[in-house]
Amino acid sequence: VLDLARQEGFDPAGLILGGDHLGPNPWTKLPADQAMDKACAMVAAYAAAGFTKIHLDASMACADDPTPLPDPVIAERNARLAAVAEAHAAGEPPVYVIGTEVPVPGGALEEVEGLVVTAPGAARVTVDLHREAFARAGVAGAFARVVGLVVQPGVEFGNENVVAYIPEAARDLVASLPGLPMLFEAHSTDYQTPQALAALVRDGFGILKVGPGLTFALREALYGLDRIADELLPSRGEPLRDAMERLMQDKPGHWARYYHGTPEHQRLQRHYSYSDRIRYYWTDPVAQGAVEGLMSALGSGPLPEPLISQFLGAGYAGVMAGDVAPTARSLVRAAVARALEPYMAACFP
Repeated sequence: VLDLARQEGFDPAGLILGGDHLGPNPWTKLPADQAMDKACAMVAAYAAAGFTKIHLDASMACADDPTPLPDPVIAERNARLAAVAEAHAAGEPPVYVIGTEVPVPGGALEEVEGLVVTAPGAARVTVDLHREAFARAGVAGAFARVVGLVVQPGVEFGNENVVAYIPEAARDLVASLPGLPMLFEAHSTDYQTPQALAALVRDGFGILKVGPGLTFALREALYGLDRIADELLPSRGEPLRDAMERLMQDKPGHWARYYHGTPEHQRLQRHYSYSDRIRYYWTDPVAQGAVEGLMSALGSGPLPEPLISQFLGAGYAGVMAGDVAPTARSLVRAAVARALEPYMAACFP
């Protein structure tokens, strides 16, 4: 990441590396003691590597835990993780994000309906429990560096639907923020409208989380180019989308427990789900070879504008305005930039 920053002319000193959902989530099939030992080792590695924004997330139940996990237990485990981070931090002391009402990493597994906004009292209790737990763990000073509290403002996405932010529904929660010593952090803000993102920031959600929304834009652009290649080069080799389907079928570990329904429905989800589990495959050598093959086939020259309009419609206006070169690589980069622009506009209006 630091090498990429230098290549792009971005000062690495201005880059904040964040660890997300750091806790026992990868090991919930183990007893809590074993899962937390592994989580502590992971947090120690993150802190030693120079990650300075640490999201402490012990909200999930392990094999021998009750469900749901009681808030005091979550706070105690988060404080234990914070103590580990403090002991292994390299250089600048880390800042922390806490919370007990934490959305599922990577989005919900089903259609989302009827989200319940975090109650103001619950937010205050979470803060108080963590303050006390940090003190018992011997890292009371670290609590002053808790910059974000993850709450549920009423936003989420599932495989096929997005729940938009409704400011009126979060009015009571937002009113409680002045009494808390940190900002709210909103998870799962992927696919929210520019208006919703601006309203979230205005209401005190000063940290907006986005991830799958960006890789979804990447996949859309690559698949659009794949369709253009179908038209321009009908005798080319295996299409990118077919290579990705074969790869995901051969290695189902990243999607099998997330996508359900008929085989045809699962196929659609593998490629087009908002959860975008396909993002975990782009670094596989098979996927990298398929992408490079597509880019090589299309070359570095301009693509026909009518085909850009047909298969990459969101990027057509930028091409016609002269802001985006009508080349394969430029169109992919522009697609990801467009997905980021609403966040920049919301945070820096």
